[in-house]
Amino acid sequence: MSGIKQVLPHRYPMLLVDRVDELVPGERLTARKAVTANEPWYQDLPADATDEQHHYPSALLIESWCQAAGVLAAWKNPNPDVLAGQVMLFGSISEVVFRRPVLPGDVLEHRVRLFRELSDTVIFEGEALVDGETVLEVGRVVMAMRPASELVGAAGDAGGSPGTA
Repeated sequence: MSGIKQVLPHRYPMLLVDRVDELVPGERLTARKAVTANEPWYQDLPADATDEQHHYPSALLIESWCQAAGVLAAWKNPNPDVLAGQVMLFGSISEVVFRRPVLPGDVLEHRVRLFRELSDTVIFEGEALVDGETVLEVGRVVMAMRPASELVGAAGDAGGSPGTA
C-alpha cells in the first residue's frame, strides 16, 4: 500500500487500489481492490438491503480502474503532491462495458495495458475481473500530465493566480 500512496495523491475514502500484483513500467499493471460492506457508500443501506442495493457503484468501479492506470502512468515519476510538479488529469474514457455487478466480498483484479504514450499524454486499455470473470471492459482511457503551476488558481480557488500556491 505504501508504494501506491507514494504514486497517487488519493487518500481515504477515495483511494480505491489496495495492492499492485504486477507492474512492468511503460507496459502493464495488475492491481487489486477488495470491495467490502464497510465502505462509506454502503453506510446508509438498511439491514434488509437487497443484493441490487449492494451493487458497487459503477462510477467507483471506473475510478478504481483509472487509479490503477494512474499508478502505471506515474510509476517512473511519482508525484503525490498535486500542488507541485506534474498533476495527472483524467481526459476521457470510451468503449466501457459493464459485464456484471460487483458486490461486497468481491476482489477486483484490474488489468491495465499502456496502449500509447505521446509526450505528456498516455492512453490505456484493459479490464477488471472477479474470480477470473470479466466484470468491466475499458476500451480507452486518456490521461494527461500537466504542470501544477499552470493549474493553481485556474479553477477559481481562493483568489490565487496561476503560478502561486
